[in-house]
Amino acid sequence: MTKKNDPKNQKSTKTPTHTKEQQRLNEIRGGKGTPWRAWGPYLSERSWGTVREDYSADGGAWGFLSHEMARSKAYRWGEDGLGGFSDRYQLLCFGLALWNGRDPILKERVYGLTPHEGNHGEDPKDYYYYLDSTPTHSYMRYLYKYPQAEFPYQHLIDENRNRGGRGAEYELLDTGIFNEDRYFDVFLEYAKAGPEDICIRIDVHNRGPEDAVAHIIPNLWFRNIWSWGETPENAPIIEALPTHNKYVCMVADDTYATGLSNLPFKYTLGPHRLYGERDGAMLFTDNETNNAKLYGPAADDGRRHVKDAFHRHIIQGEDCVNPEQRGTKACLHYQRTVPAGGHVSIRLRLTKEVHEDPLADVDAMIALRKHEADEFYKAIHPTKASEDECHVQRQAFAGLMWGKQNYIFDVQKWLEGDNKKAPPPGSRNHIRNQHWRHLNSMRILSMPDKWEYPWFAAWDLAFHTVPIALIDPEFAKEQLLMMLFEQFQHPNGQIPAYEWEFSDLNPPVHAWAVWRVYNMDRKRSGTGDFAFLEKCFHKLLINFAWWINKVDRSGNNVFEGGFLGLDNITLFDRSEKLPDGAVLEQSDATGWMGMFCQNLMRIALELAKTNPVYEGMATKFFQHYVYVGAAMKRMGSHGDHNLWDENDGFFYDVLRYPNGHYEKLRVRSLVGLIPLFAVERLGEEWVKPFAEFATNLHWFVDHRQDIVAQCVNKLERDGENTLMLTIVSPTQLQRILQRVWDPQEFRSDFGLRSLSKFHQEHPFSMGHNVVRYEPAEADCKIKGGNSNWRGPIWFPTTFLMIESLRKLEKAYGDTLQIDGPNNEKATAGEIAKYMADSMISIFTRNAHGQRPVFGDVKKLQDDPHWRDHITFSEYFDGDTGKGLGASHQTGWTALVASLIDEWRR
Repeated sequence: MTKKNDPKNQKSTKTPTHTKEQQRLNEIRGGKGTPWRAWGPYLSERSWGTVREDYSADGGAWGFLSHEMARSKAYRWGEDGLGGFSDRYQLLCFGLALWNGRDPILKERVYGLTPHEGNHGEDPKDYYYYLDSTPTHSYMRYLYKYPQAEFPYQHLIDENRNRGGRGAEYELLDTGIFNEDRYFDVFLEYAKAGPEDICIRIDVHNRGPEDAVAHIIPNLWFRNIWSWGETPENAPIIEALPTHNKYVCMVADDTYATGLSNLPFKYTLGPHRLYGERDGAMLFTDNETNNAKLYGPAADDGRRHVKDAFHRHIIQGEDCVNPEQRGTKACLHYQRTVPAGGHVSIRLRLTKEVHEDPLADVDAMIALRKHEADEFYKAIHPTKASEDECHVQRQAFAGLMWGKQNYIFDVQKWLEGDNKKAPPPGSRNHIRNQHWRHLNSMRILSMPDKWEYPWFAAWDLAFHTVPIALIDPEFAKEQLLMMLFEQFQHPNGQIPAYEWEFSDLNPPVHAWAVWRVYNMDRKRSGTGDFAFLEKCFHKLLINFAWWINKVDRSGNNVFEGGFLGLDNITLFDRSEKLPDGAVLEQSDATGWMGMFCQNLMRIALELAKTNPVYEGMATKFFQHYVYVGAAMKRMGSHGDHNLWDENDGFFYDVLRYPNGHYEKLRVRSLVGLIPLFAVERLGEEWVKPFAEFATNLHWFVDHRQDIVAQCVNKLERDGENTLMLTIVSPTQLQRILQRVWDPQEFRSDFGLRSLSKFHQEHPFSMGHNVVRYEPAEADCKIKGGNSNWRGPIWFPTTFLMIESLRKLEKAYGDTLQIDGPNNEKATAGEIAKYMADSMISIFTRNAHGQRPVFGDVKKLQDDPHWRDHITFSEYFDGDTGKGLGASHQTGWTALVASLIDEWRR
């Protein structure tokens, strides 16, 4: 195996500064320059069925506000829409609606199944793609594939339910609705002529054999922030301007509205005009709930103009729009016949400016910004990447940028309600998030998936920032700081996990992300952002203390952590208390904490370069790492039930009972590989400048060999003395990596399996619980319908394994040889390269012209209008590489962009 592409042999490339997009990024650095991010894709793909919109008595979010209700009910905490675009605080929103003349409802938002309707949990069924975006959103491109036949809503529900949670998902392509290519490709492009001057073009392509009518209905509306209290507040207004001989125009104005009350400054948009082509019919209503439809005649509040008016007017012919042509929601209704194989275009412009001929230069501006986006990404792509790899990387970046959302949530107000005369059910105070009343957000966050997970998840977000840092390091750092801000991080130090239960436990990877993003930014800019690093470090200290005090209940440096993001990887839900006082001592929780200690040690030493005070903190975390690492192999009165199993050469969870009895859960999974993530090197020459740290380090190593020997290995190579901080000894490392490198265990053609393939023929059981290898969606449902850690490949964990292997290669080089099948030997670096290449190959065309991510779906593999539109799934089949789970979880799966960057230079 060649090492020529090993990133450790490549010199860092500084961020290119000559492109127009990079100049825009430089203008907004520090938040004091031109506000190029004032508008962006900050709407969700789904606001219905979320925790924020749930005011039920039982916490049944999916039932309280369903897809069927979404078109008629005003949202409290954030808007959704097809290809949505809004201002920074999501006051004024733009989105696309469509109708094919056959559907029973307007297509205003992506449709999907709930956990009770889906085969494997919630699941979007529409086909939509984030094709392009720059970091400032100066140029963006989106694609929605709209069938010309009636959308089979009920059929999708019935068929998936009938599968009983087994087998593959029943998808929209499976229904035959795209047969004969009877569908529209609807492309939506945005190009900023200025920070608040947005050119828009909608191109509708008829892929079918016959002419077809398309109703194209761009919407403009204000988020409803005025009607929730006891007394309605002043609302903004959208109204028509007189028709011009070249265009129609409506103006949206919040000048006299009450506005936002929870910002430390006055925020007003002022008048914004939406210009459109002259044949668009302007329709107006109000973004208010249709109470009579949703809750019956007794709830009728007399409103005539409500949120679902356009649906009822266009499809059902009702006289329900405002004839005075004013309201808080408006649209332009275009009805165009699209010739077979042809297309039609509609141009719009949303701007603060008054233009004499606003649509004249829309095409030119879109072409210019597209050209600038091409220049920007050409400067980003590594020189040795193939054209296809560059294409994959750019679409991964697009998904990350489209994945931004204004996450609006005031937990205190959500729990207590806005109107004291109509409070939410009291039971809600005991369902979820009652201990997070301080959490209050109106911030732009990177979402895991804006339909399936339209809310932040802390450990997902940490991984998002790594590829984001390649194109927008300031935004990446801002995201990491956000989770440590007082209105997110709990006063006790915990970082919120995710919206469904902020108190749940995610792996402690925040320090890793901070340290990595800091170094990426330093290498590209030439200067380390010490202020960012120091701010994060202080808050991470509080978070570390919370982990020590809360999750290590026995004070033995072995952690119980809970599910830690790995859902059903073991026999039972690790978030739940075990019966009879049993405690699960977790290999992964303890391994994560060892890595956490090492990350904080390295951050402290970096800060000590300018402030020696931090050397003492570095000593603290070095020693704490030793305590954690040693504890994993010294549990029990005689070290007789430690997490390391000498017979199997693997780490396992241990179930400990109050009477001292214990059982090892002999499941070979990521749980036992995560201790490998705790890898660091301390070279003797590198440590010398830190006099206090070096003295303390050597004293501790010399005088505490009883524990140091368990997890610090002395290495002499090429005349250099190095301390290797690894929880495993070289011998143990050999044994674990042999399993990693074995195709019958963890090694897949597409990365690192989450569960050893050994368990396909040798399932592990305890009582009625069984764990067996399942390479795709699991039949076992532990934490909801998306429990899939029993074989599939996941990008974040494989990425961390690759990082560990690179560090081991740098330390051991060719002296660490791993035996594979057929006497095949490999170094740690060669295994890392294999893993990186394998994961990149999930998305790129193979020798047969196929992309493994698409599986055996012929349309996706062969059709020229589908095969290059890539989605970045949540996880991947452990045997075939097919994309599974959330279809647009570009967040952490965008780590493929980082792999391309690091292994193709």
